[in-house]
Amino acid sequence: MGLEIRLLTACDTEAYWHLRLEALEREPKSFGESAEEHRATSLDSAAERLTANPDDNFVFGAFLDGDLVGMAGFFRYTIVKTRHKGKIWGVYVRESCRGRGIGRALLSALLEKIRNCPGVEQVSLTVVAGQSAAQALYTSFGFTTYGLDPGGLKVGDEYLENEHMLLKL
Repeated sequence: MGLEIRLLTACDTEAYWHLRLEALEREPKSFGESAEEHRATSLDSAAERLTANPDDNFVFGAFLDGDLVGMAGFFRYTIVKTRHKGKIWGVYVRESCRGRGIGRALLSALLEKIRNCPGVEQVSLTVVAGQSAAQALYTSFGFTTYGLDPGGLKVGDEYLENEHMLLKL
């Protein structure tokens, strides 16, 4: 069957919810949301995230032999003065599937769809400083760093620096 990259739909809600929880549990220093916060969300709210305003908010999934093993999301800012911008969020590939180009395929599909969103001129993302594989992937697509947020995340007693990156489309 191989690798399939596609938009997630309401039919993918349960798989998405569980993969998101896995991401938050295994990589707590990589995401703003905690696993505890995610566990408090319902499948209905996850379905809403996947289906509300699909032209401006969407999540791509990577399926390997039919199993959801990766994801990457996008949202477009809603107010008039910021509608030219969007943000990539929640990029994750299951650890056992890394090193196979899945993250690159996900980001490529996501950026292709973003480029087809009328009026979107730039997209940003945030990566925790020191996440060298993620930073290298984003840089390879043309993202550049535009700022650092020291102490942008606090996980337990540890402060983590966020690196903000931007791609002009």
